Amino acid sequence: MKVRFHGEATAELEEALDWYAIRSPDAERAFALAVDQSLGSLLAGPHRFAQVMPGFRAVRVEKFPYQLIYRVNGEIVIVVAVAHLKRRPGYWKRRN
Repeated sequence: MKVRFHGEATAELEEALDWYAIRSPDAERAFALAVDQSLGSLLAGPHRFAQVMPGFRAVRVEKFPYQLIYRVNGEIVIVVAVAHLKRRPGYWKRRN
């Protein structure tokens, strides 16, 4: 399987990385590693994570208040949002 990021999800990831970098380079590295680990778990079993709405699933970014919202399209996993758990719930629902 391959992973692709929706353009807005890429922007959200970069924004979160920038936010952590301002606070601490160690925090930025830890967040990047946690996202990579979540992507690895997702690729190992993309259908094992809970659906958050029909066709969309979410995997938590451990130790950080984020989740990766994604959908599976054949052999491609499309991350549609890097969503903060306490901000604007459901804002990503219109993304394809």
